[in-house]
Amino acid sequence: MSLSSPASTIDIAPEADSTATPAPGETPAAEAAATPSPAPTADAEIVSGADTVRADIAERSETVGGIVNRLDTFAIEIGDWRISAFDVMFTVVAVLVVLAFAWTATRLVRSGLRRVPQLDSTQSVLVEKIATIVIWIATFLFGIDLLGIDLTALTVFSGAFGLAIGFGLQKTFGNLISGIILLMDKSIKPGDVIAVADQSGQQTFGQIRKIGIRAISVVTRDEREYLIPNENLMINQVENWSYSSRNVRVQVPVGVSYNTDMELAEKLMLKAAAEANRVLETPPPTVWWGGFGDNSVDFTIHCWINDPEDGVGNVRSAVLKNLWGLFKENGIEIPYPQRDVNLRDNAQVRALIAALGGKEAPQETE
Repeated sequence: MSLSSPASTIDIAPEADSTATPAPGETPAAEAAATPSPAPTADAEIVSGADTVRADIAERSETVGGIVNRLDTFAIEIGDWRISAFDVMFTVVAVLVVLAFAWTATRLVRSGLRRVPQLDSTQSVLVEKIATIVIWIATFLFGIDLLGIDLTALTVFSGAFGLAIGFGLQKTFGNLISGIILLMDKSIKPGDVIAVADQSGQQTFGQIRKIGIRAISVVTRDEREYLIPNENLMINQVENWSYSSRNVRVQVPVGVSYNTDMELAEKLMLKAAAEANRVLETPPPTVWWGGFGDNSVDFTIHCWINDPEDGVGNVRSAVLKNLWGLFKENGIEIPYPQRDVNLRDNAQVRALIAALGGKEAPQETE
């Protein structure tokens, strides 16, 4: 409405309608005021579990929470990544706790399996290995969850890391699987006596003391310990003295003079073998003719033992020691090496004979 007067003109504008429809593309003022502004993006935390623990500590204790928050202020930021001093401390403590849990669980499983009488040594080792693998895998996953590590942050290095594991740990995983297979088919088990060869090619025997993740431990009679990779036992020939039976035959070679009563010599050999401590009565000792040598008639005494881990050289020594006393009592001779020497007739030989006889050497006739 408008009022006109000679002195002035007053215009009264109509009130704005609060229900008026805004123009296209225009946001109402009330909605604009109610819409919150976007919050600033926080830096990505590699160890997000540390933030949860820090918040819980701050709620429970103001003093400790202040110390924790102070440690969190000392941080290193690399792009969107942020690592604080509290993150490092929390990670170290968490890793130590997880490792202590894994070691304790492994020891408890090992001690528990030793108390199970239904499992033999091979089955006990096999179950122990499988349980150890399961415990460590579960511990790794639990540690990842405890730390709250975002594995997507490691995608940049996952390819190179997987390639390094493929080449670097190939033999390790191969030996691990080989050890499990050996235990499953029981071809090699703790306590077995196998023949091993050193670097010079000399073969000796030893007892398997332990089957580890990477190698087996073989201890010889002179307390030398060989660590043989499990994979080698899978692809190479192995001489196992106690695979299906613990009986081992020991051979003792003996030579007697040609003038000896051979039947008496055989009886004495059997008696000497039977009197040895570790020789079994069944199968009984036997004596075989080996041949007619240059200086003696050769025999071989065969006797059996069932404890090869205690050695075979001491059994030969015991048999020969008994045989020496029996031969001396019965007058049986063990001959010395004999050689026939033929001398050709010449001046030097005649001079030597004359010198030995105290005569002058005869002169050669022209």
